[in-house]
Order: sequence, then C-alpha cells, then structure tokens
Amino acid sequence: MEYTTLGWSDLKISRIGLGTWQFSEAWGVVNYEVAKSIIAKAHEVGISFIDTAMAYGRGLSEELIGRALRELNIPRDEVVIATKIPGDFLNPDDVFRAVDKSLKRLGVDSIDLLQLHWPPCWHNYPTGAYARALERLVALGKVSYIGVSNYPVALIDELRSHLSFTDIVSMQYRFNLIERWAELELIPYAEANDMTFIPWSPLAKGLLTGKYTPESLPRFQDVRAGEAVFHPINMSKVVDLINTLKSLAEKYGKTPAQVALNWLIKYSPVIVPIPGAKTPQQVEENAGGVGWELSYEDWRLLDELSKSIKITYVTW
Repeated sequence: MEYTTLGWSDLKISRIGLGTWQFSEAWGVVNYEVAKSIIAKAHEVGISFIDTAMAYGRGLSEELIGRALRELNIPRDEVVIATKIPGDFLNPDDVFRAVDKSLKRLGVDSIDLLQLHWPPCWHNYPTGAYARALERLVALGKVSYIGVSNYPVALIDELRSHLSFTDIVSMQYRFNLIERWAELELIPYAEANDMTFIPWSPLAKGLLTGKYTPESLPRFQDVRAGEAVFHPINMSKVVDLINTLKSLAEKYGKTPAQVALNWLIKYSPVIVPIPGAKTPQQVEENAGGVGWELSYEDWRLLDELSKSIKITYVTW
C-alpha cells in the first residue's frame, strides 16, 4: 500500500481508502460477520482510511465498523476514521447531539475527520452558526479535522470564512472515468488549498469493473437499480472505454477496476479514492490499484476516451 497525508495535516492515510456505504440496506451488506471480514482484509492489505457516514443505514455502518475494529483488536492509531454529518443535522445544537451518537456507535473518543455530507438546503441553518459548533468540537478534542462533501466552492469559501483557528482539510465528491464534472473547479480548488480530494463512486458503482455490458445487466437489488450510468442510453456510450480498460488490465496484469483506480490516482497527488467492497476479495482487488503506474500514453488513452463520453441523467 502507498500512503499520503490528509490534506495540509500530518495525519497519515492510505492512498486508497475503504468506502462503507455498503454496510446498509441500500447495498445489502447488513451481516456483521461479512462486514467484519471486509474490515479485517482492509487492515491486512494496509488500508488505513475508512470512510463512513451517519446516514449509512441510519448509523448501522458506524456500528459495524466500531464493533469490528474492537473485536479485531486493531490499534486506534492504525486506522483513520472519517464519518459524515448530514445537512439535516447541522443546526448548532444537533451538531453536538449527532457527534455524540456517532462517537458512541464507533466506540471511539474522537473522530479523525468529520465531513459535512451535504449543505442544509432543506432547513437553511446559517453557515456561521454550524461552523462555530463544528469548530468547538475541534477545540474540545472530539473532532480532529473538518471536511466537506458535495459542497459547491462558493459555500466552502463561506464556511471557511467562519472558521477562526482551523480550516477545511478535505473535499469529497463523485468523480470517476465517466463522471468528471469535479475536475472543472473542485479538484483545482483542492489542489490550490492543499486539501485531499476524495472521490466517491470511483468505479461508477461497479460499472468500471468490466462486469457489466448493455446486454448483461443484472437485476440490481440495491441502490443501483435506478442509477443513471446503468441506463441503456448511457451504457451504450461506455462500451469502448470498458473494452479499453479490459485490454489495459491484460497488458499490466491487473483488473479493469485496478486500472480505473490507478488512472484516478495518477490524475492528481491530492486524490484518495474510497471504493466500496462487498467481499474481502473486492477489498484486496481495490488495494491493487496502487503499487504500480499506468504509462503516460495509456493514461492519455483513457483520458481521451473518457472525455468523449457524455452521461445524461435525464432517463425518465
């Protein structure tokens, strides 16, 4: 495994993390023993950065992670826990209540990285009010660092203007070979401000693994059932890219998923993808996205094919 630091901090994290939205009804991994085996494999292969959220299974993901870390006797200083607080919880009083519950579910004394999952767009909580509450948690030692997820740049600037002694250390957004809007202003912002950029859905919810084609789509029993990237109107656009991923995978002795992850990591030194995994084997495969490097020519080949794809979300 390769390692880097979390943004401008000195906190060491693995270059590939483990996303854990799958520990929820949305993805179907609700069995504790399965979750424990995934956490165990992540630790075995050197993945030290675990990303979760209060909203994943309404706390179930955090509970499974916390229990697994305890039962596996993984030292606290060998894992960096990043969770997310939903926008609905961002009124100043609820910020403290939400973090207290998160700490209890995770079984830890402090959260390494607390990310704002999305802006409080349905409740209109003033940015300055919840910024001060978040910063107070840092001062009290219950949160080490603050990050954002799914925030526009203008609102990040406003949030930062209300912080007095700390700053945003990371940014998390959708970014993969076929969904690249984040590169227009979000990734440049992270690079300019020494922040880690954390792509969620780095494999386009499994589409870039090469397992699926327009003719062989499984009957998804999870959150992907209505996902636009799997709609026939979009699947027909990615055939060439997927075939190229398969060809490059054969060339490098890797898998299409590993090639897709390596392309992301080579894109920028601030990028730390967090692919999910429903089995220990998938964890090991994801970890193999580092430890080697695409040539410039092959990176550019994928880059050009990717740029030619225009995904539409108007599928109904």
